[in-house]
Amino acid sequence: MKIYVGNLPWSTTDADLESMFSRVGPVISASVIMDRETGRSRGFGFVEMAQADGQKAIAELNGYQIQSRALRVNEATSQPRRPGGGGGGGGGGRDGGGRDGGGRRW
Repeated sequence: MKIYVGNLPWSTTDADLESMFSRVGPVISASVIMDRETGRSRGFGFVEMAQADGQKAIAELNGYQIQSRALRVNEATSQPRRPGGGGGGGGGGRDGGGRDGGGRRW
């Protein structure tokens, strides 16, 4: 199961997250989400564990204090993908965007 871990201290690494959850059971993967532009932690991450271990981790670690921060630990919910892509086309020019170059001059 995939577990959301929120309210992480900014200094938390993937290895820290894995270490914290491995006390409960084997961790398949652990990652702290980083800001693409700044490279800093965004203060949350995800851990993947077997279903039974994941439920136990949620029960034991939700509210757990780390560096004076109470962790928020719950089952991750999948969010609908936001469409990517371009920002659309530009508008026409001053002449109304006609193909003929607009015979009129203002």
